[in-house]
Amino acid sequence: MRVLILGCGYVGLPLAAELARRGHVVFGAQRTHTADHALRVAGVEPHMADVTDPGSLTRLPDPFDWVVNCVSASGGGVAEYRRVYLDGTRHLLDWLAAAPPRRFVYTSSTGVYGQTDGAVVTETSAAEPGTPTGDALVATEQLLLREFSEHDFPAVILRVAGIYGPGRGYWLKRFLAGEARLEGDGGRVHNMIHRDDVIRAILAALEHGRPGEIYNAVDDAPVTQAELFGWLARTLNRPLPPSAPAAPRKRGVTSKRVSNQKLCEELGWRPHYPTFREGFTAELAALGRLVI
Repeated sequence: MRVLILGCGYVGLPLAAELARRGHVVFGAQRTHTADHALRVAGVEPHMADVTDPGSLTRLPDPFDWVVNCVSASGGGVAEYRRVYLDGTRHLLDWLAAAPPRRFVYTSSTGVYGQTDGAVVTETSAAEPGTPTGDALVATEQLLLREFSEHDFPAVILRVAGIYGPGRGYWLKRFLAGEARLEGDGGRVHNMIHRDDVIRAILAALEHGRPGEIYNAVDDAPVTQAELFGWLARTLNRPLPPSAPAAPRKRGVTSKRVSNQKLCEELGWRPHYPTFREGFTAELAALGRLVI
């Protein structure tokens, strides 16, 4: 397959490398040339393109069989979210209209779920984030679903939970730095997924995902903050973090248990790191903080 990866960062670069290793002809598009060398070493042809600049897309060597849009906003508020996710996706759809791919995978976020009561949520649960940035993500999903409904565009949407892995992991880093705080009683539920399992979920969506469908990409066991910090404290023989009020976040403060059942049952995906315990154990070992 000729595969285009848009956004060759934390997820996109190793995804492109894995696709090349499997024998696909892979093209990696990014806004700068910072990853060119790493892409070439991995057998991926680098290109400079920006989804917010329609003219740059026309310079890519289409057509493509598979396209993955895992571009992420570099920060900012709702204007940046709309520019990168909503407008960027609209530009991609316009550009691909003349030669649609066989499959288009878009990495959205479980942040579209605004539930705060700890309930189990599935792909059919209400996507009402209640924040302007979350609304921009929902609008992007709706754009892709309309394109599928009206023009049979082969879009598959992955709602990805909080990603951690090599060099990344908000709660793990905060704990190791002594900066973690237990929000209230620690009952808020977090949903996470290891980067390597995100890559495997994208591959499953490319190979087997049904166009027009949404899949949650999350590990098997959502966890409360108290459980997460309690495990870290016991594992590293350190005290629990002190309590503090919850800090505001641009995607809102939610508490829900996101289900991966559909991804597992329909696409045959299984996480290599089924809970944060396996994933954090691997990361702590890599950091020299734990012997396994």
